[in-house]
Amino acid sequence: MGHNAFLLGSAIANLILLATPFIATAAAQPAVNLDQLTATQAAADICAGKITSKALTAAALARAKELNKLNAFITLDETGAMKAAEAFDASHKPGVACKPLGGVPIVIKDNIEVAGLPSSAGTPALKSYVPAKDAAVAAKLREAGAIIIGKTNMHELAFGISGYNTAFKTAAEFGVRNAYDPAKIAGGSSSGTGAAVGARIVTAGLGTDTGGSVRIPCALNGCAALRPTVGRYPQGGIAPISHTRDTAGPMAATVADVALLDRVLAGGEAITPASLKEVRIGVVKPLLANLDADTETAFRAALDQLKAQGVTLVDVEMDKLAELNGQVGFPVALYEAYDDMVAYLKHTGTGITIEALAKEIASPDVKGTYDGLVIPRKLPGPDNTVVDAKPIYDAAIATARPALQALYRDTFAKNRLDAIAFPTVPKVAIDSNPDASSLANFGLFIQNTDPGSNAGIPGIQLPIALGASSKLPIGLELDGPEGSDTRLLAIGMAMEKVFGRLPPPGR
Repeated sequence: MGHNAFLLGSAIANLILLATPFIATAAAQPAVNLDQLTATQAAADICAGKITSKALTAAALARAKELNKLNAFITLDETGAMKAAEAFDASHKPGVACKPLGGVPIVIKDNIEVAGLPSSAGTPALKSYVPAKDAAVAAKLREAGAIIIGKTNMHELAFGISGYNTAFKTAAEFGVRNAYDPAKIAGGSSSGTGAAVGARIVTAGLGTDTGGSVRIPCALNGCAALRPTVGRYPQGGIAPISHTRDTAGPMAATVADVALLDRVLAGGEAITPASLKEVRIGVVKPLLANLDADTETAFRAALDQLKAQGVTLVDVEMDKLAELNGQVGFPVALYEAYDDMVAYLKHTGTGITIEALAKEIASPDVKGTYDGLVIPRKLPGPDNTVVDAKPIYDAAIATARPALQALYRDTFAKNRLDAIAFPTVPKVAIDSNPDASSLANFGLFIQNTDPGSNAGIPGIQLPIALGASSKLPIGLELDGPEGSDTRLLAIGMAMEKVFGRLPPPGR
């Protein structure tokens, strides 16, 4: 079967699968409970010979096809994944040291290059681009034993928070759909990876994050994610927006799984959970604006739980946060998008120009951004005008971004904080339709994730609850000082023991 064979579906397979989390993959193998599995447990079970990579990969592929209504994939590589899993099993010897992700199926966002698979960045002009080698981050995961089952759908060119991409679909409707309610958005721009992990198709995957793009989908789909300190992971072989702001980011079932992927990507020792009694967390008022009732209730309850576990909570002021962030966010991303994409297109060797790329953009929100701002090197001005981007960009890099970084450094230092905590997004997932990609929704959903992105500091997202009325996932983010990635992960691992894992989506 070819890369996109899942588009045809399989009536027989769907009849066999039924509505159960347990998928029997081979006569000699026990049923695989994908709903409860973690990447850490999967690697351990495969290492111990309790299950084969072939059986687990077959189960993941079967669920991916069962849930094609989520539009989570652009390419599902059944043939390649099964061949890789069988090769892993054939080479795996009992008693020999196991690889960190040995035999574990994962997914990769479609703006991250994987050798031999199309790398479209979610846009039509690149749908036939097939790179000859892996991006550095994909290569590291593959070297650690991971089995890449496919490339995930995304907000086109990573320019959005809804995942409502009109260029690719595997079901009747457009848009990557939420694992807990397919009528809702999966978030963006790493939409398909968030939906695939949230729907328990795989236990882990890769996304990219410029202003919230691994954390927002995981907040809305009930998974964990890390936006690392900028520069922690290599960025080669990834379709860009902004070299100042972009980073790859691990997304997984649990913070412990995210820590496992981080160790593969960045090196270092295994991380153990922190002692919460030694943790100081700041709560910043500007990051508590515009919350819906479910999110506010869940966040307040989470703070109460953390306080009961001995976490010290500190109310802190960051009065100039919104002002400084506004001077950095759009100016940096929209200005750098032109030069960085031109360089990337040259790297692909396709001969595609940025003008040709823009001409084929399918999603109206992204096309408007490219045609009105990126290509002409403009930024929004007063009264629906546009102004030259260069002087505003120069001021952002020279003055506003350093001031934003200093604000964070001072806040952490003066209050002796390990991190600041806030709702990852202000509200639960909204309806999936073209309106989900409005500028108003974009601004709302990046409200809390964007400032830390612009400062280049690390942030982790962890699920805390299903909304009392919506029954949709709600996430909490911790942003920490530059370079504090391992400390943040240790704190997140301790916190997820308090909150527990969310129940799986209903089938």
